[in-house]
Amino acid sequence: MTDYLLGIDIGTSACKVALFKTNGEVVAQKSGAYKVYYPKKGWAEQEPEEWWEAVASTLRALLKENQIEVERIRGIGVDGQSWSAIAIDEEGKVLCPTPIWMDTRAKAICEEIKAQISEEEIFESCGNPLEPSYTLPKILWYKKHRPEIYAQTHQILQSNSFIVYKLTEKLSQDKSQGYGYQCFNMRQGTWDKELCKKLGIKESLLPPLYDCHEVVGYVTEKAAKETGLKVGIPVVAGGLDAACGTLGAGVLHNGQTQEQGGQAGGMSICTNTYRADKRLILSYHVVPNTWLLQGGTVGGGGVIKWFEEQFGAAERQLAKEKGTHSFEEMSSEAGEVAPGSEGLVFLPYMAGERSPIWNPKARGVYFGLDYAKTRAHMIRASFEGVAYSLKHNLDIAEEAGAEVEELHAMGGAANSQVWTQIKADVTGKKISVPASDTATTLGAALLAGVGVGLYKDFDEAVEKTVAIKRVHLPNKENAQCYAHYFEIYKKLYQKLEGLMEEL
Repeated sequence: MTDYLLGIDIGTSACKVALFKTNGEVVAQKSGAYKVYYPKKGWAEQEPEEWWEAVASTLRALLKENQIEVERIRGIGVDGQSWSAIAIDEEGKVLCPTPIWMDTRAKAICEEIKAQISEEEIFESCGNPLEPSYTLPKILWYKKHRPEIYAQTHQILQSNSFIVYKLTEKLSQDKSQGYGYQCFNMRQGTWDKELCKKLGIKESLLPPLYDCHEVVGYVTEKAAKETGLKVGIPVVAGGLDAACGTLGAGVLHNGQTQEQGGQAGGMSICTNTYRADKRLILSYHVVPNTWLLQGGTVGGGGVIKWFEEQFGAAERQLAKEKGTHSFEEMSSEAGEVAPGSEGLVFLPYMAGERSPIWNPKARGVYFGLDYAKTRAHMIRASFEGVAYSLKHNLDIAEEAGAEVEELHAMGGAANSQVWTQIKADVTGKKISVPASDTATTLGAALLAGVGVGLYKDFDEAVEKTVAIKRVHLPNKENAQCYAHYFEIYKKLYQKLEGLMEEL
């Protein structure tokens, strides 16, 4: 009898659930959408219970439609978006919508902390700058602006640990999501009690820490009824979506690098030594004893999703007629435009920007429009702008001492051969593409597989499940063109930064 592993991904726009055989073959997968709410400028919220409703209904449908024998599911892994701040009371009730990774409401809080505590002291412990996108400033925002919520809060959860809680009724914090807290010691993988006091955070708000593949609990009777799963299935702590995607893309050894093509963009460089840089992001990998030096940008697949929603009526209609997808049609259009988009340059700062500029007031810009430009030019410029942001982060990482020769692409954006080739040309790096659509859920499932003993270690898990589908080598001629426009890309931000602040 074949064993199954279940991966659950809590993304920004939707959850994905996928069932795998132990050789990595996808048995079934399905997604369920939910909303992001923008109640005020700089705010971006979601309702955690809407995540759970989507997960539960999507699981029920997947199991029923595919007539899955739930007895064959040996373990469950959950990954999720970063930097949530889910406040729950002692009964597990969510007390308010959670600000997510795009939320920058805590900017003033960060400035207040920096005036009280040395930034060097904070960075020395956590290996990350103090920025409003992170979890800890959001908790302090609750404390200052929603004291009634703060007073009722029993513990703060992350997106994946909330779903783990709904499945098992066990509270947890995996180590790969610890980087959202400036009171998490990035060298030791423990809570920094002294910094908790200095930052004004109650230590009791922080859940117990787990290795990402460690079994936290088992599917409860209540969760089984809501999802269709069997009571007693082991559930591991899970981890950060980017880290699980990194594992699912086959990146687990020093120097290997994942390129992220989901809602957000960026890269994750695996390192076996502590390597922090204030311009980048440092987290634990889901693989023990390794870290990820990350570049995290707000502009990724979300840029094209936005463009399609606002301007893609023609592509939607064409896709309907041809039986394709609007993203494929947009990718095809972009392929008809010359590298450099004939001088059209895009800054993909659609919700501020994270690394390496760390400016919540940064804004998206199309520069170089004229009457000769078409929608196809704008699509290609959008692809190229995201690629420039990737190169910007890679350049900073290499300045910090990281060595990157090859990228493993993942996420829906990797399905576009045009976009992936643009990224190879812009960065000058070889890009290998494994099973891009399932890398993140596969990584979550592999955590469960290692945790319950279906694989002896992570090397065996990757060896049995990850295969490269295609390879993109950089085109030298295109790379020269992009080197010119990349310099313009960087200068544009430098010259517009002040105006963005005024805006």
